[in-house]
Amino acid sequence: MAPRQGSDRVDLPPTSRVDAIGPSTYTPYPTKSLGYRGPTTLSASTIPTQSISRPQYHGTGAVSFSTKGEYGARLMVQLARHYGTGPASLAGIAAEEDLPRAYLEQLVVSLREAGLVVSTRGAHGGYELARPPETISMGEVLRALEGPIAPMICASDDPEHATRCDRSSHCTVNVLWVRVRDAVTGALDSMTLADLAPQRVVDLDARPDQTGVLTTP
Repeated sequence: MAPRQGSDRVDLPPTSRVDAIGPSTYTPYPTKSLGYRGPTTLSASTIPTQSISRPQYHGTGAVSFSTKGEYGARLMVQLARHYGTGPASLAGIAAEEDLPRAYLEQLVVSLREAGLVVSTRGAHGGYELARPPETISMGEVLRALEGPIAPMICASDDPEHATRCDRSSHCTVNVLWVRVRDAVTGALDSMTLADLAPQRVVDLDARPDQTGVLTTP
């Protein structure tokens, strides 16, 4: 199309486009997972910049515990209260703690695999601690339920985690996360189930009165 007389303007066909940054279309990656059906027209300000791909990691069992840790700890404390009296049923513990029985059945599998509880089948079966409450630390319980305690991948009590971060050899910020980890693990490892479930002291000489309350003669 020829330019109009007395004007520097050039009229282009409707399908033509002048793009100073290159092709007029850009296909992001990935396309299918993000729901794109075809090429998408982007401006210079919306073209993504290339970033370094690093593994994502979310701390488990350090700053915030999940319901696995919360419900599992309550389950273990109940077993500690029943220690020495025989197996306790999950149905009874679920009712006592107002917890879903189906969830406790899942948690007890991890606790049994960690050697913290044993099961007994039969009409009067159930679960009981594999060791005395004073020998089971809360650190053992939470690791069995939540996995390695770590606020960051570079500060885990699992040595395999440190190999997944390419900055471990020269990063100094991990000193902070190591101290957080040590503070949390120190608190958990210094407390046992016996600390959370003290034994009930019963006076063998006590006799129930007319109201059913135990009194000492």
